[in-house]
Amino acid sequence: MILDNKFEEKPKIEYPIKWGFKVIGKDKSKLEEIIKEILKDKEHSCKFSNVSKSGKFTSFNAECIVDCEEERDAIYKAFNEHSDVNYVM
Repeated sequence: MILDNKFEEKPKIEYPIKWGFKVIGKDKSKLEEIIKEILKDKEHSCKFSNVSKSGKFTSFNAECIVDCEEERDAIYKAFNEHSDVNYVM
């Protein structure tokens, strides 16, 4: 069987780049604080995105300039591991 390797390659991303994170959780004010806490002194934007139909979840779009893949991954990991964040994309 011959496999097509074109889908296994990572996309080429040129840094620095503006990167967006969708942060989802249950408490709107805590999510805003978490975004500020994790992005600290980085210039960033944080915009309310949505509330789920049930009202259980709230989401924000956070954007900042990331200088490298390691920084991007570290920010994602910090959001993902925070106890008040349910999902991050």
